[in-house]
Amino acid sequence: MPGSIYTYSFPTRIRFGPGARHQLAQVLADLGVTRSLIVTDRDVVKLPWFEPIAAGLKNAATFSGVWGNPVLSQVEAGLAALRACGADGIVAIGGGAPVDVAKAIALMVHHPGQLFDYEDGKPDARPVDQPVLPIVALPTTAGTGSEVGRSAVISDDQTHAKKIIFDPQLLPQVVLADPKLLLGLPASITAATGMDALTHLVEAFLAKGFNPLCDGIALEGIHLVAQHLRDSVRFARRRAAGESVDTEAHLTARGGMLNAAMMGAIAFQKGLGVTHSCAHALSTVCDTHHGLANGVMLPAAMRFNLAAAPDAFLRMARVVEPGATSGVAFIDWILALRAEIGIPATLADLGVSPEQVDRLVAVALDDGCHPLNPRPVAKPDFYAIYRDAFAA
Repeated sequence: MPGSIYTYSFPTRIRFGPGARHQLAQVLADLGVTRSLIVTDRDVVKLPWFEPIAAGLKNAATFSGVWGNPVLSQVEAGLAALRACGADGIVAIGGGAPVDVAKAIALMVHHPGQLFDYEDGKPDARPVDQPVLPIVALPTTAGTGSEVGRSAVISDDQTHAKKIIFDPQLLPQVVLADPKLLLGLPASITAATGMDALTHLVEAFLAKGFNPLCDGIALEGIHLVAQHLRDSVRFARRRAAGESVDTEAHLTARGGMLNAAMMGAIAFQKGLGVTHSCAHALSTVCDTHHGLANGVMLPAAMRFNLAAAPDAFLRMARVVEPGATSGVAFIDWILALRAEIGIPATLADLGVSPEQVDRLVAVALDDGCHPLNPRPVAKPDFYAIYRDAFAA
């Protein structure tokens, strides 16, 4: 992989490989973009490789007012920045938050009303029937895969409730997936975003419904996580400690995780499940990082699901442990992976209080992900899953 750049589409055109970011100016020109707004977060804008990217674009402005779980006020500030500079295209650089904010900005340039008027599933939602500005995405984490997704997840500033804006027009036109942009990612963020990608893949594979294309993508994505997440975290730790790192091996690991994250986002068009409902509640009630919330909740959710889909669990187990004879081996593998990469073992380790469980259950029960879970989830089940996540 190092040294090569490949092109593939699902359906977004993806240019993958070390140095892919250098194609940005030409890609924008090919899309007819004459003035671009770079949407990024307040940490990415400080990284040494960011300024050369921005300097390589003519007539570009930068909006870096994104941090944490993206909220409506960030979208509104970014929209004001875009209108001030007169941009006709957006470059999204960062993890899922800047990409989702970029999608929302691109939508609202030519659509009336407020962003949440377009919430997916809202009975009186406004239609997405006007042009959406073109987006080119440069992912800097391997987690949400938002760069190949059709939705943006934006929270309400006051209630922290997550709102999903969905339309195929929100897909970025081009993704420049350059693993070099991930080489400096801290171990903790590498681990949390990696668990996010894994959770997407697992829940997509288990989701109700018939979609063998997504199932195949999900299984290969799980294989890539098994091959590359530990190495990505290990290399990040060694870099932080000032130790020498094999750059080619590090690029291979980061590239594997970039692909796994995109595959997770492609696969979960089939659906997600109870892990995400529990994690969304943690982000809403406790402002927990989404990937970290998924990582903490995944084993408890999978223990709940195992009896409902033993054959599916065995298939996943054999992807990561070819000699596995039971789906329990897959849950054991998740636990070992999680411990090795430094994901907290319990909700208590995250600072969540048992007194918050009532609120967590109420939010999770109302979440739109669990109806496609392989095992139906009622209110008492959510209490049981959260109790399990406090225990181990």
